[in-house]
Formats: sequence, structure tokens, C-alpha cells
Amino acid sequence: MRILITGARGQLGSDLMRELCARGEDAVGVDLEEMDITDPAAVSRVLRDVRPGAVIHCAAWTAVDAAEEPENREKVRLVNAAGTENIARVCRELDCKMMYISTDYVFGGDGSAPWEPDCTAFAPLNVYGETKLAGEMAVRSLVRRHFIVRIAWVFGLHGGNFIKTMLRLGKTHPCLRVVNDQIGTPTYTVDLARLLADMIATDRYGCYHATNEGGYISWADFAAEIFRQAGMSTEVTPVSTAEYGLSRARRPYNSRLDKRKLAENGFVPLPDWRDALARYLKELERWEADGTDSGHKTGN
Repeated sequence: MRILITGARGQLGSDLMRELCARGEDAVGVDLEEMDITDPAAVSRVLRDVRPGAVIHCAAWTAVDAAEEPENREKVRLVNAAGTENIARVCRELDCKMMYISTDYVFGGDGSAPWEPDCTAFAPLNVYGETKLAGEMAVRSLVRRHFIVRIAWVFGLHGGNFIKTMLRLGKTHPCLRVVNDQIGTPTYTVDLARLLADMIATDRYGCYHATNEGGYISWADFAAEIFRQAGMSTEVTPVSTAEYGLSRARRPYNSRLDKRKLAENGFVPLPDWRDALARYLKELERWEADGTDSGHKTGN
């Protein structure tokens, strides 16, 4: 089966391409240069030329704070909502599978109970969440054979992420203030790519949640473990979101995602996030030692 990956040079898309190719799959990767997802004609032309059996849609606008800027809001809508709809329409016409990578930000983040994958109590707090939810709705309504996979707190080699930020700031700051009232679980793109490759080969369609295992933590907990594993002496001062100061985009306090549906449908859950962090730090060290440029914008 030929599989087309959008956002193929992004944080998740690049690892997904590597995983699929390692399995000997017929994977075709596209990014903005090959297919502008906001252009319906371009989407139709590329998909009809490639004729995939499945599309894994990783491309998205993910700069959450920048999405709130008035001059960017229409651009975000075009990418995350209209772009996804463009792909979904052609997938319906070609009758191919579609996997859409979504986010915990479709929920409002109230309470402390984990969000279940089939929960429909959507209440996004920001433009990013609103547009990703619109993308979900387009996939649901247009594509018969679809997967929706919500992820959170993503980190990988390509592009920026929380771990890279902590490591950079930790070199020049003996103590860092990190919020402790936003709760969730990290997701390593290498581990996620393996799961997505497993899922797309099946017909177990529906909505899933996928993050690493190991329980729910705060960003402050995550930062402390990053510094511990990296052998850095930087101290973490836990603060509330209010104490830290408001960012342009509101973030959910509760990003706990219930992942039981994965095992119930025969999929192997992702490893513990601490193990994922250890593997990532080693890979990041090798990556930086090779002088590889990892500074381009993420695609998921």
C-alpha cells in the first residue's frame, strides 16, 4: 500500500517517513514545497498523481501563540481547517484511508479526569485548538475510513520543543520557573511513528489518544526529569500558570488523555516517557555532534 505523508519534513513527519521506509513501505513524503494543502487544486493534483492507499496528515500550523495574532488567524484556519478539508475531500473521492493527527487542545482542559477519545465535550481555548477541531470534523464527515489520533506535549529531533528549550536555558540559568498546574504526558515522535505505522496497516478506524505511558505529570515535573537525566544542576521552581504570566494563547490545565482504547484494539502502547526521554537525549547528543541542522519549523 502506498502511503502519502504530509508535513514530511516536520517533527513527526520526518520520523514517520523513516519508520515506514525502514519497514519497506511505499511511503511518499510531501511538504509545502511539493503540495500547498491550502490550494484545493494542488491537493487534488498531487493525490491523484500519487494514488495513495492511505494519507497520514501531519502538516499543521503549530505555533500556538502566533496563531492568536490577528494577522495570522486566517492563515491558521486555511492550514488547519481548510487544508485538512481539502485533503479529506480527495481521500473520499479516491476512497483511501486518512489518518489525521490532532491534539489535546480540542478540549477545554477543565477538571482532572482523563479525556476519553470518543468524548465530544469539545471546548477549545485558542485559535489553534479551534482550527484543529474543525479539521477533525471535516475528516469525520468526509472520510469513511479514517483515524483521528490526538497527541500532546510532542518532542522529536526536528524543530523546537520543550526539552530543547529547557536544555538551552539550563546552560545559562541556575534556576528556572516552570508551571506545575498544567498536567499531561509527553509524546516522543519516534515512538509515536511506530504506533502510527502499525495503525495505518489495519482497518481499526476511529478516534484514539496516543502519548507515552508513565502517568500524568506537570511541565515542572518534566523539566526536573530533563535536568536530572541530562546531568545538569539547574533547579526547577514550580509556579502556577497565573504566577508564570499569561501567554497570548490560553493553555488547558488538564491535558490528561485516556489511552486505553489503543490496547483494547490490539495496539501496543508507547513506552514510559522517562525511557523515551533517555533515548531522546542520547539521540539528540549524536544529532548535535554530527552538526545536523534541526532548526526548521515543525510540521505537526
